[in-house]
Amino acid sequence: MFFEPSKGHGLPHDPFKAIVSPRPIGWISTLSKDGTANLAPYSFFNAISSNPHLVFFSSEGAKDSATHAEETGEFVVNLASHDLAEQLNASSVDAPRGVSEFAFAGLTEAPSTLVAPPRVAECHAALECKVTEVRRPLGLDGAWAGVIVVTGEVVGVHISDAVLKDGMFDAVAAGNLARLGYRDYSAVTEVFQMTRPQWKGD
Repeated sequence: MFFEPSKGHGLPHDPFKAIVSPRPIGWISTLSKDGTANLAPYSFFNAISSNPHLVFFSSEGAKDSATHAEETGEFVVNLASHDLAEQLNASSVDAPRGVSEFAFAGLTEAPSTLVAPPRVAECHAALECKVTEVRRPLGLDGAWAGVIVVTGEVVGVHISDAVLKDGMFDAVAAGNLARLGYRDYSAVTEVFQMTRPQWKGD
């Protein structure tokens, strides 16, 4: 089939998020200006650079995480993992502003080292970030798409010793969680390796 998104797809549900998957989940913790902790998962998240280490998350609408990150200049990315899937889902609750998603999901706030927002103590890894850019992308019509994209530089990294194998981060041991389409998720349970080819000329 072929369809133009602006004209509809004729399917029970839009397949876009299922096609562009699996996507890492940005489990973002922030602090409001008054010091209230917030925690929420974002399925539009990824790394965009390795030198410097840059990550972004995209908020569909002016939600607390994007608002707090823009106001304070800091956020933490907590690793979404299979063993914390239920807690991650619980933290997506549409709770009123001021309610702690940490407490609602039964998670523990742990102090960060270089930024003010707490990290999730139970996570196997966490990235402390400082905001470098906040963008509001436009559609083809030139109007704001209703999306806020927050980019941050990773200034500190926490890794549990339990998921370090021979000095390398083990995504299987950590059970990295990814977002698919619809209500679907996937976890890393196996990996395989390939060596990038090198051009040897004619």
